Amino acid sequence: MLEAVIVDDEIKALQSLSWELTNFSDEIKVIASFTDPSEALIYLERNTPDCLFLDIEMPTMDGFQFIQNLKNKDFPVVITTAYNQYAIKALKNEAIDYLLKPIDSDDLNDTLVKVKKFNSKSYTAEKLEKILINFNSNSIQKKITINTDGKLLFLESDQILYAESDGNYSTIFLTDGQKIVLTKKLKEVNTLLPEDSFFRIHNSYIINLNKIKEFLKTDGYVVLESNDKIPVSRQKKSDFLDLL
Repeated sequence: MLEAVIVDDEIKALQSLSWELTNFSDEIKVIASFTDPSEALIYLERNTPDCLFLDIEMPTMDGFQFIQNLKNKDFPVVITTAYNQYAIKALKNEAIDYLLKPIDSDDLNDTLVKVKKFNSKSYTAEKLEKILINFNSNSIQKKITINTDGKLLFLESDQILYAESDGNYSTIFLTDGQKIVLTKKLKEVNTLLPEDSFFRIHNSYIINLNKIKEFLKTDGYVVLESNDKIPVSRQKKSDFLDLL
């Protein structure tokens, strides 16, 4: 059964759509409804419905601002509006469809078909991702799983030279010259890398221990096989020397 959330500042419009959805089909139910968009945003940070029905004309925060403020976007959004000129803009703002008020039952039916297709595709992709990750974790020769740009990368340890921090982002540098940018802090990246091969040598760097060519004691740098010079922090120097 599809679980829907409704956001509409007009209580009558909210009740009307809730009634239509509840009585339209046994395949959908309204699990939450809000007249205050700020409260809805808080709810959606912690909950993921199968669909969000969102009004455009709201005084404190319009529907487009609401979409921009959504942190969790793992569900389809359907715009509800009395103004047809919003249709194109709605679809450009990541909405899967729009419904004109008063909502027609045939239009609602077409929208629900789109919602089901969207969720079916998302479920299939999510299920496949779990299968791939589980397969890799149970493999004799485990690879490092990197989730980036809507795809999973399975890397051998030997392919990675080092990782560098850039605030809330990190970049992984590969032996073939490729760079992989992740929306993860270096601390999170560190948990993905095997401890026996990688070491956080500096607050901003993790290196592949098997790729070290030289250690310049006086300068406090390691030189990798790629000739990249990576600084060794004072705090990490003692632990690093113990590893060597």
